[in-house]
Amino acid sequence: MKVIRNGKIILPNSDGKFFFAENKEVAFDEKILQIENKIDAEEIIDAENFFVAPGFINIHIHGAAGFDTMDDSADALKNICNFLPSTGVTSFLPTTMTMPLEKIKNVLKKIRAQSKNFFGAKILGANLEGPFISEKFCGAQDKKNILQADFEIFSDFADIIKIITIAPEEIPNKKFIDKCLEKNIIVSIGHSAATYETALETIQRGASHITHLFNAQTGLHHRQPGIVGAALNSNALVELIADNIHVHPAAQKILSKVKPISEIILITDSLRACGLGDGESELGGQKVFVKGNLATLADGTIAASVAKMNDVVKNFYNNTDFSLPEVIETVTKNPACELKIFDKVGSIEIGKAADFVIFDKNFSVKKTFVNGREIFCG
Repeated sequence: MKVIRNGKIILPNSDGKFFFAENKEVAFDEKILQIENKIDAEEIIDAENFFVAPGFINIHIHGAAGFDTMDDSADALKNICNFLPSTGVTSFLPTTMTMPLEKIKNVLKKIRAQSKNFFGAKILGANLEGPFISEKFCGAQDKKNILQADFEIFSDFADIIKIITIAPEEIPNKKFIDKCLEKNIIVSIGHSAATYETALETIQRGASHITHLFNAQTGLHHRQPGIVGAALNSNALVELIADNIHVHPAAQKILSKVKPISEIILITDSLRACGLGDGESELGGQKVFVKGNLATLADGTIAASVAKMNDVVKNFYNNTDFSLPEVIETVTKNPACELKIFDKVGSIEIGKAADFVIFDKNFSVKKTFVNGREIFCG
């Protein structure tokens, strides 16, 4: 048995809200065993007065450290799994791109196989971003591979797909959403030219999620509120790329004034260039050019981000009036609840997986534990 001591531990209170618990220690093996004031153990982990949080969950990430989900390679997934703990991430959803259909299917097979193996951060399933999107708002996705929504195309992968992005205005048959919900697949609106009315109707039909709010979708206008308006005027959970590139800090703060913390999920949407610095990279078969925190296609279109999860947590905390424990909910409790796995991960509670991240006031990750094993030490 191990014990984390001398940390500013973030725990849920009796109402489930995260807060800083004073003078608490956490005992664990693969799972959390005790949370007490003083615990004796064979091994003591001194948190050195740093913050101790549940492991971060990234539900929308394409790649990092030179590797991408669409590499269609077990080694690529392993390398992403091994890199993510350095950013505080202990579990994630590898995210696909709008590419040739057979390639997407092959990638889903790889994700299914690797989700049963243990390499660093845990694979929770797949996030299918495309090919059921709008040409008008394809963003960095290749429009030549866009398809009309048909549930049967990916029905054999219903067990591994956890989130699927759609452009609702392009769906010929409204039963598509019903079939997804029957298989417990979260339907997300994104890469879409939908009007406010269409988006709101789709949310009411069961699309409970918005893919990277503000990006690759109809924005908020006082006569045409668009997808952003529907997201803000509903209970839909919204993804947010808080890299200060995709979404201005002021827009992040406005969002925090409108949506409750329980309806916000921070993501990175990062590509293979994450962690590599400036230079030429690739996303979905297209060249990407990275300079600083900005990644663009050759025509200047902003591509996926190069942000790390600990960085987007830092940015959102600095850009809003939410407390640090509240911001931590957006990368732990909220995604776990949406994926219906909060009984297993997403908070520091007895019986849950011993997934932790220890980080300092600058949000630099010091240690990360997955299922009780220390797999990163900074």
